[in-house]
Amino acid sequence: MAILGERWTIVVLREVFNGIFRFDDMRERTSIPRQVLTNRLNLLVDNGVLRRVPYREPGSRARDEYRLTEKGFDLYPLLVAVREWGDRYLADPGGPPLETVHRGCGGTVHAVLVCDQGHSDVSPRDVLPQPGPGARRRTPAA
Repeated sequence: MAILGERWTIVVLREVFNGIFRFDDMRERTSIPRQVLTNRLNLLVDNGVLRRVPYREPGSRARDEYRLTEKGFDLYPLLVAVREWGDRYLADPGGPPLETVHRGCGGTVHAVLVCDQGHSDVSPRDVLPQPGPGARRRTPAA
């Protein structure tokens, strides 16, 4: 949550996933205050979610675009799940403002839970949280 829990971070990621890579374009589309957007982009770059790619418009100074790293692309199912939740509970009666479709066939893309034993579309009610191999026993605070 130190990376994704900041207000506006998911909005910045949404923009990059939707092909908006430049700072000024992000500001215009989202109305995120300049310093807040700068901080969010720096946080995502510092944590390896985004990378800077220099570009230069003719007659202008060099600037950076923000592109996803592999670590960033791995967040896509999260964004799809958030979009689906919003579509289900918050969309206008006319339908959602955005759809995610498979480039190959045009089918709608969904976030689903699957297990490594081959069961697909696992219900959240069928999931049991349990300690993993990196779990450590908590010690009481003094």
